[in-house]
Amino acid sequence: MNPQSMLSSLVAFPSVVGTPNGALIDYVRDYLAMHDVASVVIGGPEGDRFNLFATIGPAAVPGYILSGHVDVVPGNEPAWRGDPFRLRTVGDRLVARGAVDMKGFVAAVLSAVPDLVAMRLERPIHIALSYDEEAGCRGVPHLIEKLPTLCAPPLGCIVGEPTGLVPVLRHKGKASLRIVAKGRAGHSSRPDLGENAIHALLPVLGLIAREAERQREAGPTDAHFLPPYSTIQVGTIAGGEALNIIPDAASAEVEARAIAGVDPLALLEPALAAVAGDEALSAEVVARYPGLSLAGDHPLARLAGELSGHAPLAAVSFGTEAGLFQAAGIPSIVCGPGDIARAHKPEEYITVAELMAARDMVLRLGLRLGAGLPAVRSAAAQ
Repeated sequence: MNPQSMLSSLVAFPSVVGTPNGALIDYVRDYLAMHDVASVVIGGPEGDRFNLFATIGPAAVPGYILSGHVDVVPGNEPAWRGDPFRLRTVGDRLVARGAVDMKGFVAAVLSAVPDLVAMRLERPIHIALSYDEEAGCRGVPHLIEKLPTLCAPPLGCIVGEPTGLVPVLRHKGKASLRIVAKGRAGHSSRPDLGENAIHALLPVLGLIAREAERQREAGPTDAHFLPPYSTIQVGTIAGGEALNIIPDAASAEVEARAIAGVDPLALLEPALAAVAGDEALSAEVVARYPGLSLAGDHPLARLAGELSGHAPLAAVSFGTEAGLFQAAGIPSIVCGPGDIARAHKPEEYITVAELMAARDMVLRLGLRLGAGLPAVRSAAAQ
């Protein structure tokens, strides 16, 4: 199957983040089975969402993971000029929800499967597909947990988020909280008879703002990033029904984005401690994933540069699942087709040339592993 046809099949599954994806995973599993590639489906605690892991080549030999998520953001924007879950060709553009983020990379990998099988790889290529990445990388940890039972320790992982096929060495980590305050409603003329939930939020929100300023002024820095320090912000606040009603409920969503080497959840610990000390407040960790940091002279960086034809880029501002693979001891890099600026927008697209270039990159990896060339060893093995 050519990559355009595979992409058309994949985007036809409306695998919106937070919704069931079993039909898409079944489709991929059946496709792989047609080419005598076995796969393992790894469910999450939700019960209706699944990861998939497949190996081409000898699983007992260290190889490389090609990783992508199959969930997409909703396609409800009115500016779509057609069904977002039906691939359209507009000039050289392939338009659909998920075309660039990131079913394009997945389509490139899957379309290359028959050729990879024919190469009789001496070192394996693993395909890792995950769910609910868009909700804070919720699915892939369940896959990573199973990896020791599925294959030899991998030499590296390429996460195919859209980077213009330029290998990316670093990204920030992220943690997010939802803080909820409970009060007691009443008329605003008698605040002594009620409890204002919005007011209950204010001390912890002020603490968050002060910590954000402290990180800017005195926190550790990494010049590879813009800005070069860890950031914290209150992104949303909700509460209240009318000006003359004491609000009985309020909530705020907070995120921290941490430079590599800093635990993003640790940046929110002061807020969590304040919440724990106030019976009117509660907090839920919504998402958490670590940053990525790979040295420019790491063997995986050199390999990705050779495969993609591009010199590695120091850092990007968005986050990926690569940090989670790295935290599990697997050297990781981000390198995929298309431009992240097109993601999460109506008329999302990838070009035919970008899709084909990604497929060619996958085939070059296969040729390297199938031709008996020396494998790139991890830094720990050197």
